[in-house]
Amino acid sequence: MIDVNAIGKELREKVAGTRIEADRRPCGRILYSGDGVLRIAGLRDVKYNELLEIEGGYRALALNLEQDCVGAVLFTGDDKVRYGDLAYSTGETVHMRVGEELLGRVVDPLGEAIDGMGALTSALSRPVEFPAPAIMDRGKVNKPLQTGILAIDSMIPIGRGQRELIIGDRQTGKTAIAVDTILNQKGEDVVCIYVSIGQKASSLAKTVSTLREKGAMAYTCVVCSTADDAVPLQYLAPYSGCALAEYFMYQGKDVLIVYDDLSKHAVAYRTMSLLLQRPSGREAYPGDVFYLHSRLLERAAKLSEEKGGGSITALPIVETLAGDISAYIPTNVISITDGQIYLESELFNSGVRPAVNVGLSVSRVGGSAQCKAIRQISGQLRVDLAQYRELAIFMQFGSDLDAETQKTLSRGMKMTDTLKQRQYLNYSVREMIVLLLVSGSDLVDKIPERKMVAYNEGLLDYLRTNHAALLEKINPNAAVPDALRAEILDAAEKYVNVTVGDDGQGEEPPVPTAETEKA
Repeated sequence: MIDVNAIGKELREKVAGTRIEADRRPCGRILYSGDGVLRIAGLRDVKYNELLEIEGGYRALALNLEQDCVGAVLFTGDDKVRYGDLAYSTGETVHMRVGEELLGRVVDPLGEAIDGMGALTSALSRPVEFPAPAIMDRGKVNKPLQTGILAIDSMIPIGRGQRELIIGDRQTGKTAIAVDTILNQKGEDVVCIYVSIGQKASSLAKTVSTLREKGAMAYTCVVCSTADDAVPLQYLAPYSGCALAEYFMYQGKDVLIVYDDLSKHAVAYRTMSLLLQRPSGREAYPGDVFYLHSRLLERAAKLSEEKGGGSITALPIVETLAGDISAYIPTNVISITDGQIYLESELFNSGVRPAVNVGLSVSRVGGSAQCKAIRQISGQLRVDLAQYRELAIFMQFGSDLDAETQKTLSRGMKMTDTLKQRQYLNYSVREMIVLLLVSGSDLVDKIPERKMVAYNEGLLDYLRTNHAALLEKINPNAAVPDALRAEILDAAEKYVNVTVGDDGQGEEPPVPTAETEKA
């Protein structure tokens, strides 16, 4: 027979020996789960942008604080979380892991390494949402950040602490300019952060591979959220990258951060907002889409010397459709930033690369963040290019041109060719000064048209080989003396005579050496 008393005694002993640890965190239950969006009832005292923990080890972000429930978006596990699961309040906002250890690594927006090179061990973190520096804590933007691209550094200079928008249609070289700028920071003591938002994984892998090959990953961190990542991760990526940049800025370092691109960021935010049933406005974007980008880009600043003197230079990228820069997101970001570099698909397709439209591009910091020597030489450059383009339009009508107009057209074409530059071919400041001096002199009349690009590259090789001391004499932070200018033009004329010939015709032989020059 069954001894009921013995069974009861055994159950009482087991219950008495069991320790129950109650989870005292505020808790609620999920009323709805679908498309990565949760509606949670029972959660009290939840903050906007608070991190929530979901039963099963998943995490979500609280975005809608309604009277009877909380609307949240899931980072992962949207196909695992079900109706009735428990959701816990953590009392914390989302934090990004920071530290020197992240340089050279590829991480996700939550600070976890995804490059297969081992887990990160840094215990330091910063909130992804952080107030921008106050006006009184900021200093003047007066130190240039060289991109190594002649067309930009001569006419649209970027200063450390500036926000310069790169805007244009798809496949016009926006990412190429940003990557070239990162590569040009080698040896400049600038920390670089590349934030990928909603890009194809193959495109991102190619960019990371280029940075590794060129040795740029030693001072660069890549924060990525690919197109197949959850929408909340794409929304969070630029803020996470900015939190990492602020860690270095408040240590007194100069930081360059690239947001590639904010168009996809706005689309991700629109997706979340519509799924959360927020009211939509123009082009179905929510009403606070301007605040979405302004609170991000205002965090880029040049700190005053009292605050350490660090800086964050932001290069946001925005994609346009059919060259329409008056669309909603482009106009929003243009109004926030300190200037824009507009890339035109027609110029790109005609072989002008980088395809910078000088008329629509501007830097609102301007000459105060430009080397004195380049500012002295390139002052007339933008006007000369504008005059050339006006004449080029008239030339299409096939009217007869006088000799002076033909000379202006020829020089304008050669100046346009001078501004052409191959990808990954970055110029130093001294080399830019040489090219600007030569292109603005009478020497260009000796160089055949369509030969200017090859001539410029050959001239720089020639000067590096035979006149290295001459390049060292150039002081970028002072005006170029007349004697030095004459010396540079004399060396350039010797190269023209050896390669092209006195009659201005002929093929381009190899770069001359000192021996062939004497001969």
